[in-house]
Amino acid sequence: MTERGFWHGRSGLVVPALLAAWTTYLLVGVLTMEVPEGTDFPGPRFFPNILIVAGYALCALLVLHYLRSPEPVDTDHGDPTDPGTARWRTFTDWRAVAWCVGGFLVFALTIEVLGWIVAAAVLFWCVARGIGSTRALFDATLALVVSSAIYLAFAQGLGLNLPAGFLLGGM
Repeated sequence: MTERGFWHGRSGLVVPALLAAWTTYLLVGVLTMEVPEGTDFPGPRFFPNILIVAGYALCALLVLHYLRSPEPVDTDHGDPTDPGTARWRTFTDWRAVAWCVGGFLVFALTIEVLGWIVAAAVLFWCVARGIGSTRALFDATLALVVSSAIYLAFAQGLGLNLPAGFLLGGM
């Protein structure tokens, strides 16, 4: 039996490392944010602080998981030169990646023109398609309801301005 190193089966630690880097970036942004005097609660730091706490908590839980139970590594891949016998434990669903990345690009490029409600609905719909949903009309309806609710929560509840787009006379 061969001795395996610490990293054997722990490649999943890359995910919490990336999440910790993003969360730290967000923390630096919050700490350097200029907040005017007399800003009412909850203020512009409230939601980012929730994300920071959740991000670090999720990082800790993921690290603990991968340290306590490393993923088993499939060492029997068959003959790599013979496609009939080669067996791989994981694969990438490029169709799903394309739907999700494409949806995000459409969102990022059209949010000013379409506004939050429509652009976010398109993003949500594309992600639903990417993860395998085949109910296009239901997904579109749900996406519009969710994006509208988020718009109302941010615009009315928190007093933040999200792009209105053509629906609300913006542009």
